[in-house]
Amino acid sequence: MKIKTLEDARDFVKEVKICTIFPSDKVLYTSLYENVDLPEKQPGESGWGERMEAVWPWKNQLPSDYPNEIYYGKIKGGFAVLMDMDFLEQTHFPASYKSVSSLNQLARQIFEKIRVEPWTTPDLRNEIIHETGCSKSQFDTALKNLQISLNVVRACDAEQDTWLSFEEVYSDIWNKYISDES
Repeated sequence: MKIKTLEDARDFVKEVKICTIFPSDKVLYTSLYENVDLPEKQPGESGWGERMEAVWPWKNQLPSDYPNEIYYGKIKGGFAVLMDMDFLEQTHFPASYKSVSSLNQLARQIFEKIRVEPWTTPDLRNEIIHETGCSKSQFDTALKNLQISLNVVRACDAEQDTWLSFEEVYSDIWNKYISDES
């Protein structure tokens, strides 16, 4: 499939079920980037090149424009992926979900904030670093682990990263697999 438009990218994700945003030898999945049929940055060219200038916004725009069809998240290893919603529900969630109680204290603290109200990344990071004294790296790792374990998700907003609980955004999937953990 030759991907040149956002609609082509949508069709690609629906066809392959799951793909990373960028290629890596550490995952078995193909990437959106390597399947986009636009030129890479040429020597002497300024900017990112057409391919990167397409893929970078598409990673946010696909779940924003097609929220019932395309999911953006992270998988084991911290790789950003796009996936078909049916694949998320039928395959990925049951195989990858981990209770927030199985994560470290910092991740649990971050989750509690997100569970109560939506937070943007900078506001949440500043609040957590102020409250806990953790480093930016520790915060980033804990937030990534919350995504991998399917406890938090980015809101389907192409403009900024706002965090919500997975249960709130995808209650149908959550309720299908998770009984009350309280």
